[in-house]
Amino acid sequence: MPDIGLPELLIIMGILVFLFGAGRVAELGGALGRAVREFRRAVREEPGDGAARALPEPNGDEQPRPGYQH
Repeated sequence: MPDIGLPELLIIMGILVFLFGAGRVAELGGALGRAVREFRRAVREEPGDGAARALPEPNGDEQPRPGYQH
């Protein structure tokens, strides 16, 4: 896979500014930054915090669904 250097990044940014305009590119960059921060915050959380509440505990009384093979 080829390495992307500074000249390539500048060309890509120039194309994006040409296609979308400077205001839209800045807005997309801000949204991308917020998404990355939210993702990092979710990764740092304890795995047991949200996972335990999201899935109910199986009680063993449930019958398998018809057509489902183990």
